[in-house]
Amino acid sequence: MSGNSFGTIFKLATCGESHGGAVAVTVDGCPSGLEINESDIQKDLDRRKPGQSLITTQRNEADKIHILSGVFEGKTTGTPILMLAYNHDAKSEDYAKLKDVFRPSHADYTYLMKYGVRDYRGSGRASARETLARVAAGAVAKKYLKEKLGIEILSYVEQVGDIKSDIAMNIVNHNMIDANIVRCPDAEASLKMITLIEKVKLSGDSIGGVIRCIIRNVPLGLGEPVFDKLNADLGKAMLSINAVKGFEIGSGFAGVGLLGSEHNDQLQLDAQQNITTKTNYAGGVVGGISNGEDIYCRIAFKAVSTIRKAQQTLNLNKEEITLAAEGRHDPCVLPRAVPVVDAMAALVIMDHYLRQNAYKFSE
Repeated sequence: MSGNSFGTIFKLATCGESHGGAVAVTVDGCPSGLEINESDIQKDLDRRKPGQSLITTQRNEADKIHILSGVFEGKTTGTPILMLAYNHDAKSEDYAKLKDVFRPSHADYTYLMKYGVRDYRGSGRASARETLARVAAGAVAKKYLKEKLGIEILSYVEQVGDIKSDIAMNIVNHNMIDANIVRCPDAEASLKMITLIEKVKLSGDSIGGVIRCIIRNVPLGLGEPVFDKLNADLGKAMLSINAVKGFEIGSGFAGVGLLGSEHNDQLQLDAQQNITTKTNYAGGVVGGISNGEDIYCRIAFKAVSTIRKAQQTLNLNKEEITLAAEGRHDPCVLPRAVPVVDAMAALVIMDHYLRQNAYKFSE
């Protein structure tokens, strides 16, 4: 009931606050025998951690992961996996002025109204630091999906502000994505994005954008009818990420401009006599079930709400005040959100793969 867990068979539960002792995650339902170690997890966490470039928050956290259970002699045992990373560079004093203040568009007010108390130090559970736990769990799922099924998950920054990349998603690879600090595989667009983020940062403001996610080699048949459609669970997963305000799969909102005769993905046979589609406006999901084509979706992130630029707001006494927030915050969350999107996609696909296997029986 608390909303701190996710998944049906491959299930995780996260805990910890931005300025608490640690951030942790328990992963239950992982099949036994998967070879995994802390360095496998750390690679993804290093892409998410703060302080990795001049366009991200300068909080200095190594985010070193510790696997405390569920792995023996380098392989998963099938029992719950507990992982955590300790917080080391939390400067709670930076948030003292926010103790009695409601930041505009932040969870300060809603958390207080819901719980009657809030952790104002770095926003507590409302902080994007909670996503560290998701990335750790997602790294386990990604490794299983890649090694056992050949599934590849790629997410990248497609848009920052009004600067858009029009790179063809079928040519994108991991090296292209990580070739620059903004994680946009379009070299020309990435330079413009970085310049824009730097400009926004200097002004004390923040900016949002769009991340595109592509899931390749997804097997047919993943997804449940009606309420647990694969696209519905992907939407829930992405919309649960901090600062996400929009999700679309396949043609998304652009599809409303096409007639049915234009939007329908006509079936055809490939060279191996497998059924495929001539187009992929559905984004790899039809009737809530994967159809074997690449799944692709777009996730819209709003600008970070905590900014240095002065804004009008209210305090606990309902008095109007001017707030210029202090602390270390991302001027644009997208570069660090890329591995979070990867993780949430992996968690959904992993869970639905295991759910699909539950239907099968041995003769």
